[in-house]
Amino acid sequence: MNEIDASFQRLREEGRTALIPFLTIGDPDLGTSVEIIGALEQAGADMVELGVPYSDPLADGPVIQRASERALKNGQVTLVDCIQVAENARQAGIKLPFILFSYYNPILQYGLERFFDLVTEKGISGLIIPDLPIEEDAEVRAMAEAADIHLIPLVAPTSNDRVKRIASKARGFVYCVSSLGVTGVRADFHSGIDEFLATVREATTTPIAVGFGISSREQVERFGKQADGVIVGSAIVRKIEEVVPLLQAADTKQEGLDQIRAFVQELRG
Repeated sequence: MNEIDASFQRLREEGRTALIPFLTIGDPDLGTSVEIIGALEQAGADMVELGVPYSDPLADGPVIQRASERALKNGQVTLVDCIQVAENARQAGIKLPFILFSYYNPILQYGLERFFDLVTEKGISGLIIPDLPIEEDAEVRAMAEAADIHLIPLVAPTSNDRVKRIASKARGFVYCVSSLGVTGVRADFHSGIDEFLATVREATTTPIAVGFGISSREQVERFGKQADGVIVGSAIVRKIEEVVPLLQAADTKQEGLDQIRAFVQELRG
């Protein structure tokens, strides 16, 4: 069974909602990314999105853009580097399911067959490709299904017919975008978010997870009542940004990791 499916099955049995952090791999460096993943697991995360830094991240707000800039500046972190982090994390004893978040161009440039061979070998359970629309994803979807890797779609408030079309093909979970625009911490969400989530829920038996802008325990609790998972990205990446100076010094690295762990523990409750 795919590890994402196994995690959601276990969480349903326990009556819990999945907490799914996102981090930009290579911020501040590849080795520290592995240690941050370990801190996320210790804090109660259920799976983690491994974000490939990209020079033109169309769906991302300023916090994740800055993280990508730091990662690329510090060593030109590549798609292959990010996938290798998953294997390094496994070797460090980390058991979380890994979801690779990448724009399509790096995957296409690497070559689809080589890419799927690599992610299968390195233990990636899911893929999120935010700029690959459903109208153009047939080849990638077929290769993902053959490899038992879930291609996880993003769906934003739109027509009910399109929501149903996207949700009906989802594997792993449906990534429901809670607010219009790019990623970023928010106090308010799309005014029709409750109706939107209900529409997605009715369209599929696949778990649904909510992301974009969630940054507090109160927001995690709110959306946890309506969804099977809650995704927290910019708030965690911003916390990492705050402690980068600590993470970059050997004598203060543990303090930085402890602060990240404490923040995620607060989100988990």
